[in-house]
Amino acid sequence: MTVRIGVIGTGMIGQDHIRRLTHVITGTEVTAVCDLDTARAEEVAASVGARALPTGGAVIDAADVDAVVVTSWGPTHAEHVLAAIAAGKPVFCEKPLATTAEDCLKIVSAETAHGSRLVQVGFMRRYDAGYREMRQVITSGAIGAPLMVHCAHRNATVPESYTSAMAAQDTAVHEIDVLRWLLDDEIRTVQVLRPRRTSKRYAHLQDPQIMLFETAEGVRIDLEVFVNCQYGYDIQCETVGEEGLVRLPDPAGVAVRSAGRHSTAVLQDWKGRFENAFDTEFREWAETVAAGTEPTGPSAWDGYAATVITDALVQALESGEIVHVDALKERPAFYGGASR
Repeated sequence: MTVRIGVIGTGMIGQDHIRRLTHVITGTEVTAVCDLDTARAEEVAASVGARALPTGGAVIDAADVDAVVVTSWGPTHAEHVLAAIAAGKPVFCEKPLATTAEDCLKIVSAETAHGSRLVQVGFMRRYDAGYREMRQVITSGAIGAPLMVHCAHRNATVPESYTSAMAAQDTAVHEIDVLRWLLDDEIRTVQVLRPRRTSKRYAHLQDPQIMLFETAEGVRIDLEVFVNCQYGYDIQCETVGEEGLVRLPDPAGVAVRSAGRHSTAVLQDWKGRFENAFDTEFREWAETVAAGTEPTGPSAWDGYAATVITDALVQALESGEIVHVDALKERPAFYGGASR
């Protein structure tokens, strides 16, 4: 069976997913697209033999669309995801699920009322081979009960439009999701420390930031977010348990010996670092759509939890205080365990 997919949003990430669904993943076909930039939508559609439709609603309602991918501007996500649920069509939504916790809960309520999962959120780190192996080690008990986790998320540079709050909302949100999944635990408190600012940043930006978390089980997590580190894109994660530790491997790269140095190149962007994870993410999602089964990836509840926790981080950044994640509601049985 070929899964016919409609894509809402043909910007950078939308085009990358359209390329993936057309040329990398087997059994999928992009049949309809839309974008506020109609000329761009028509150009992208023509390149893959799809139709450019005027609105997201038209894409969702199209008879030749079996499933929907939402890669539009963040504030429009809730509208499109809710429409896909109402149409009974599986929907893959890039993060954020919605820009407010209230809208996330509307999606959770709509999906619960539908009676089965239709929504998957695009947290691709769960599909990275290194993170998957880390989770297997942790869940196997090989390092004993987790006690501490040390993380870093570094970018070479960010544009002037990047704000201090985006360190939580756009950057740390990936760690928030993958840590909930790795530990099968929920984050209960957050705090943000402000180290000395790097001179390699715009005046309005607090960079770096150190984010501290405590989980329901008492695991302590520290996360360095440094988005102007200059040298490349660098993702680190180490979990320390009672009987050992497990560390995320660096991406494989050739070692060069030259001019008195032994060096390995550092990747420069997230595309290179997580390309395989994106491919695996869409391959597994498309398989569930083709089989008519529920998605197994990050759920609408995971999207909601991430939004509540990033909201708490922004509050902590502004107040300088420890913030309790009290707004996170009790997880419905519909969504299974703590962080499926």
